[in-house]
Amino acid sequence: MYRAVALAFLRSGADATTEEASRLLPKLTIDIRYQDGEMQVVLDGSVVSEAIRDPKVGQMASRVSTLPTVRDKLVAEQQRIGQTFRENPGVVIDGRDIGTVVFPDADLKIFMVADAKVRAKRRQAELAEKGTVMPFEEVLAEMQQRDRQDSERALSPLRRADDAIDLDTTHCTLGDQIQFVIDKAGERA
Repeated sequence: MYRAVALAFLRSGADATTEEASRLLPKLTIDIRYQDGEMQVVLDGSVVSEAIRDPKVGQMASRVSTLPTVRDKLVAEQQRIGQTFRENPGVVIDGRDIGTVVFPDADLKIFMVADAKVRAKRRQAELAEKGTVMPFEEVLAEMQQRDRQDSERALSPLRRADDAIDLDTTHCTLGDQIQFVIDKAGERA
C-alpha cells in the first residue's frame, strides 16, 4: 500500500512532503483484491501490482512512509482490511510495522531477516525476471539505504516486535519459509 501511495506521488510529480500528501491522499483510492488466487494492488481503479515493484517506487515509498498523514491513512486502511479476515482466520500480512503498529495483537508474528547480499541477489533476480537489469552493487546500496531510512524514522520504525519469532531466510527456500510459518501457526492452534 505504501508503494501504491509512492507511485501516486511519482505519477503526479509530487515531493514527499506533508503538504503534497494532504493534497493527494483525499483523492486516492487504494484497495487489495484477489483474482484467480493472486493478490492485486489497485490504485484509483487500476491494477498496479507490477508498477509498484519498480526500484524508484521503493525509494519513494521509504520517503512517503515517514509522513504522518500517509501512515495514519494506511494504518487505518490496513486495519480495516485485516478486520475483514477476522471471520476467516489464516491471512498472512507482511510489512515493516505490521507486528508493532498495525496488528500489535496478532496471533503469530514472524520477523524475517536475511543477509543483505542474499536479499540483494534475490531482488536483482526478481527485477531481471521483469525486464529491469540493475548492477548488484546498486541494488544492494538501494536496499541498505531503504532499510536504514525505515529503521531510523521517528514514526513507526522498522523493528522486531518483542513477541515475534525470528526467521532467518538467508539459506531457506521459499518452501522452507512457508513450512516454518505453517509449523508455527500449527503450534498455536
